[in-house]
Amino acid sequence: MRKISTLCLPLQKERVLLGMKKRGFGVGRWNGFGGKIEDGETIEQSAKRETLEEAKVEIASMEKVGIHEFRFASNSEDVLEVHVFRVDAFTGEPEETEEMKPQWFSLDEIPFDHMWPDDIYWFPFFLSGKKFKTSFLFGEGDRVLQKSIQEVSSV
Repeated sequence: MRKISTLCLPLQKERVLLGMKKRGFGVGRWNGFGGKIEDGETIEQSAKRETLEEAKVEIASMEKVGIHEFRFASNSEDVLEVHVFRVDAFTGEPEETEEMKPQWFSLDEIPFDHMWPDDIYWFPFFLSGKKFKTSFLFGEGDRVLQKSIQEVSSV
């Protein structure tokens, strides 16, 4: 079964906005903003809605830059397909919600030790403006068992 979701990462000059996940899938980790697509939504509409719900900012400009395929060894038939967006402009000030606590990080202080373990592999592509497709298999303790990262011309 394939589940489609979104991931939005606001990027301004030399910093990136991440959110500390306070509940649900990924709790206790810094991550971008996003989630599941609701019935009748496009992927882009979902990305904008989720970012507004989780960080209280309205996306004005974004670009799809990547697609992840995540599998978990405990249930390798399910695939989580995540569409990654770089957010270039938004309105509003990021604020804490029930789900996320947003915080800006300078690009040389990204807290990879408190993020999903795959992030350290694909974030350099994201930060350098490259487009990418990835595939990760996670094992026990969310350890990366297999990975594939490809630069692509379009996603």
